[in-house]
Amino acid sequence: MKARIKWVEDRTFIGESGSGHKVVLGTAFGPEGRTPGPSPMEMVLIGTGGCSAFDVVHILEKGREAVEDCVVEMDAERAEQDPKVFTSIHMHFVVKGRGLATNKVERAIGLSVEKYCSASAMLAKTATITHDFEIVDTTAT
Repeated sequence: MKARIKWVEDRTFIGESGSGHKVVLGTAFGPEGRTPGPSPMEMVLIGTGGCSAFDVVHILEKGREAVEDCVVEMDAERAEQDPKVFTSIHMHFVVKGRGLATNKVERAIGLSVEKYCSASAMLAKTATITHDFEIVDTTAT
């Protein structure tokens, strides 16, 4: 895996993945506190949520569950001193679909967070990761 990060100006950088996708990264600067994009640590958190959401959808689809949407709402705390690693992360999954089996959703989330998601495996070295979920049944709509 490769990536390239280039400084643009002030606290703004462009990150480019080995697959050619670009993202603006930045932190607040100046008197107005402008933020040109997510901070690198926000990207780590977003990447972890994306990794896990991808797993959950994939596992549910393989299990022939009628999943229609998956959202991961994340809340994290960081250490107060450098390096300001994540110390706790809570992942709240909102999974929508028709007649989803609670035990299958719970299993898919558990497998992702505890086994398949490489990002959460790395973060678990410094952070306590917890998760919960809710299911929104779209059968009646």
